[in-house]
Amino acid sequence: MKRLISAAILIPLIAYVIIWSPQPVFLGVVVLLAALCFYEYCGIVAGHGVEINPWLGMVPGLAFLFVEWHHALVTTLIALVLMTAAMRKDDLTRCLPFASALLLGLAYVFGCWRSAIDLRAASPWWLLFAVTINWVGDSAAYYVGVAFGRHKMAPVVSPKKSWEGAAASAAASTLYGTLLLHFLIPTVPPWQGLVFSVVANAAGQIGDLAESAMKRGAGIKDSGNLLPGHGGWLDRVDSTLFSMPATQLLLALFY
Repeated sequence: MKRLISAAILIPLIAYVIIWSPQPVFLGVVVLLAALCFYEYCGIVAGHGVEINPWLGMVPGLAFLFVEWHHALVTTLIALVLMTAAMRKDDLTRCLPFASALLLGLAYVFGCWRSAIDLRAASPWWLLFAVTINWVGDSAAYYVGVAFGRHKMAPVVSPKKSWEGAAASAAASTLYGTLLLHFLIPTVPPWQGLVFSVVANAAGQIGDLAESAMKRGAGIKDSGNLLPGHGGWLDRVDSTLFSMPATQLLLALFY
């Protein structure tokens, strides 16, 4: 019930922010969500024995979101700064894990949320596609997995996930995504809509497993408790963080 109530509140709010909100409001929400996700990421990393002050990632995180330089240059410069900062640690055996985990978190969280800004700039419908396609897939995977799941997909990472659920997720997401693009962005040919949907769903399923692997390695069930019935924000958007850059990459390739 908590999960349904949270979804009923979040879905209209997210639709408004993506489609109709003024740009400053949209950017403010992106910054807030990125900050919350990074805070939860730092909690997961702590379970792996690497302590990161979340505030340390906010300034370079904003660079990932808003600096218009070439992204590879931004990443390289931030990596060099982090390596330099890590040398201040008394225990030098912690330098590399600290700098590596921090840089990964910046790319994983802020880098992926940068794709949200770029996708909305292309069209709010592209961002709506990338955000919602795995919501449909997750629902299909859950119900089919509970009813028919027999073959474990990744028993070590996520014991409840099955290949039957993954197939249902792919089928439902592909149908939803192809139809969504057909009606909302008619210039997209059906075959491209199919490609976008398959790739975005596959990326989302990998993103879900990636976050599950990090949490299982840290010995925790949820990334946080801010969303009743869902866990933390990172639990809610783990698939979206992968599907947004995947969608942006295809946009760059096709257009």
